[in-house]
Amino acid sequence: MLGGSFNPAHGGHLHISLMALRRLDLDEVWWLVSPQNPLKPVKGMAPFADRVAGAEAFAKGHPRIRVSAIEAALDTTYTADTIAVLERRFPHTRFVWLMGGDNLAQLPRWDRWIELMERVPIAVFARPQASLSTLAGKAAQRFARARIPAEAARRLAEMKPPAWAFFHTKLDPRSATEIRRKRVSRPRKPKESATVTPLPARRKRNTQPADPPARELLATILASLDDGKAIDIVTIDLAGKTLLADYMVIASGRTARQVAALTEHLLEALGKKRSVSVEGKTQGDWVLVDAGDVIVHLFRPEIRAYYNLEKMWGATLPNAEASAQ
Repeated sequence: MLGGSFNPAHGGHLHISLMALRRLDLDEVWWLVSPQNPLKPVKGMAPFADRVAGAEAFAKGHPRIRVSAIEAALDTTYTADTIAVLERRFPHTRFVWLMGGDNLAQLPRWDRWIELMERVPIAVFARPQASLSTLAGKAAQRFARARIPAEAARRLAEMKPPAWAFFHTKLDPRSATEIRRKRVSRPRKPKESATVTPLPARRKRNTQPADPPARELLATILASLDDGKAIDIVTIDLAGKTLLADYMVIASGRTARQVAALTEHLLEALGKKRSVSVEGKTQGDWVLVDAGDVIVHLFRPEIRAYYNLEKMWGATLPNAEASAQ
C-alpha cells in the first residue's frame, strides 16, 4: 500500500510502486488517496474526486496498481487507523506499507507511529535530499534492530512486524509540490520581435570539481576530526552523484561518548556563523552533521558496519570486520 495526497499523482509514485512489485514480490500495489493529510495544508489541495481521477488516469496501463478511495469510505484520518481496519476486513491478506525516505524521517510526527511500525511491515525507498538523514532519524534508530537487508526484502510481507527495509535506489526527483509549482509559474514565451538577452550560464552543482570554499570547509572538518582522534575517516567526492553536497565525510568514534565529543568539537570548529543541521546527537550511535557543501556522518563502529554507507556511494568501508568487533 502506498498512501498519500496524490496532489497530483506523478512519476515518483509510479517509480516506487513498480520497484516494490519487483523487489518485494507483491501481487498488487494499492494507491490509497487520502481525503486530507493532517500534516499538509488544506490550501492548494485539489478536490478529492479530482485527485482520485488523476491517480487512476496516471496508473492506467498498470493492472497491478489499484487506486482506492477507501479512506474516504472508512472515514479514517490516520494511517494507523486505516491499517487496523484493512487488516480486519482482509484477514487473509498480507500488507506492506510503502513510503519514501522523507516520510520515514518525519514519521515521529504521525499519530501513533510506533503502533504503525509494530503493526505492518514497511518498505522505505530513498528520496532526494532525504536518504542521508532518514537513516539517522528517530524512527530508523528506534527500530534499527527490526531493519532487514534489502536483499531479503522479498520475504518482507511474510515477516512479523516490526520489520522494515530501506532501498538505496536511483533517486527520483519528481514531487507533487514541484509539479504544482511549475503549473503555476510556467514561463511565458517571448515575443518574436523582442530581443532576448541570455542569462549567464551557471554551473550545475556537483558536475564539476568543488569550489574552493567547499574544499576549505572539507579541510576544516577533516582537521577537526583528526584532532578529536576520530578513526577510519573516509572522504567521498559526490561530484556527479547527488545534488546534496560536494563531499561526504564518514568517520567513527570508539564509543557513543566519543561520537558526541567529536560532534561538539566539529560544531565548534565550524563556528556559529555557518548554518549547520545536526541529527542523532542525543543517542550518539549515528550523528549526521549537514554543513551545506559537506555532509558528515559520525558512527560508533558497529553501527557504521551495519549501515555501510560507503557501499551506497561506491566507496569501501575500512576495516569493516575489525570495526564491527
